[in-house]
Amino acid sequence: MDYKQIASEILEAIGGKENVSAAAHCATRLRLVLKDESLVDEKKLEEIDAVKGTFSTAGQYQIIIGAGTVNNVHREFVQLTGIEEMSKDEVKAEGNKKMNPIQRFVKMLSDIFVPIIPAIVAGGLLMGIHNLLTSEDLFFDGQSIINVYPQIADLAAMVNTFANAAFVFLPVLIGFSAAKRFGGNAYLGAAMGMIMVHPDLLNGWGYGGAVVDGEIPVWNILGFEIEKIGYQGTVLPVLAAAFILAKVEQFFRRVVPSALDNLLTPLLTIFITGVLTFTVVGPLMRQSGHLVTDGLVFLYETAGFVGGGLFGLLYAPIVITGMHHSFIAVETQLLADIARTGGSFVFPVAAMSNVAQGAAALAVIVVTANAKMKSIASASGISALLGITEPAMFGVNLKLRYPFYAAIIGAGVSSAYVTLMKVLSIALGPAGLPGVIAIRPDSMMHFLIGLAIAFAVSFAMTIVLAKRAAKKEA
Repeated sequence: MDYKQIASEILEAIGGKENVSAAAHCATRLRLVLKDESLVDEKKLEEIDAVKGTFSTAGQYQIIIGAGTVNNVHREFVQLTGIEEMSKDEVKAEGNKKMNPIQRFVKMLSDIFVPIIPAIVAGGLLMGIHNLLTSEDLFFDGQSIINVYPQIADLAAMVNTFANAAFVFLPVLIGFSAAKRFGGNAYLGAAMGMIMVHPDLLNGWGYGGAVVDGEIPVWNILGFEIEKIGYQGTVLPVLAAAFILAKVEQFFRRVVPSALDNLLTPLLTIFITGVLTFTVVGPLMRQSGHLVTDGLVFLYETAGFVGGGLFGLLYAPIVITGMHHSFIAVETQLLADIARTGGSFVFPVAAMSNVAQGAAALAVIVVTANAKMKSIASASGISALLGITEPAMFGVNLKLRYPFYAAIIGAGVSSAYVTLMKVLSIALGPAGLPGVIAIRPDSMMHFLIGLAIAFAVSFAMTIVLAKRAAKKEA
């Protein structure tokens, strides 16, 4: 490949070097911050053989080139533009300046929760394995696997312990990640999370029963009673605590003499944040979190399959805006409070949407004569079926439009079905075909049927709409 030629063609198509503010690359994409994205000539970009697709998100214009090629193109691109080489984080920071307040809020949630997803996914999938081992009627009539093979009962118990850890100590994970994001010391954030789930406190999941029994333990300090309640499985309280901690720490870093900084700042930060958390912030945020969770569950249960279908229809358009990152916080709360919620209804809908996008992209192979588009559609379609939709959505479906319309129809129909069947997930995971292990055992078959509906409807609708589009062009 002539990497310099490719870089030159890309530069010309995006409006010249005067339109480039920053550039970096990841494993497969050239990540740019442009001064004016309206100057981009999409048609010219599509005609460049090395370009597999484009999309804009979080203030960045991203050009999909592919592993092993993008780094070489980036090197030539930087030389042609004369800009400094930047890391992905620096380009992200530059892109953030272009976002509106809502986009920045969603980006903040994403920055906090994305790093902890692997721990939550691992715990959730282990929970799925535990359910496979202990659920009756799944493999044997009236019996579970451990009933038939009692010698692995302790294995199931061990898996359950491993599975619960990430959710029991969720405030520690969120405290670390959120404090870092808010500009505080991540380890102080983790310490605050540990305080909120300390064994000396009443377990957060037993709070409701303790209120009924009138047995809530308290600290009696100078005549003031402060409830000794833990925050296991909560999201909003620890987010608020981490924000306060970061701001308190920043204040003391400015005013405490440097000789005493390492001694007094952590002490005062933890003490003040802890007192505020247990007296004001924690109780208020706990109730707010329960209201949000109960409201979502109420909406899910009352709107029924109509609401589920509408959510599925809108899920892909929401992904385009980047707002779907805010669902991570919602799902985390639903899963952390699984005893009340039963699981998350967001994950199944996301899986339906992703598979629908993949099916529509794969259908393009059948209806297009463009060899380059066939190549992109095949690779990106398979990727979407496995839960990664950006290449299919931005590289194929939105470019041709009719596959995208077909996909959201398929997502709406299949989401209505899984909502009607009350399919819930017990974990975060790959929102696609492999996501079946994250689904409650009693819902797995309905989840698979939903995926089949998503694939079939989207694939068929793409072919139908393609024929209509061809007739219009003729």
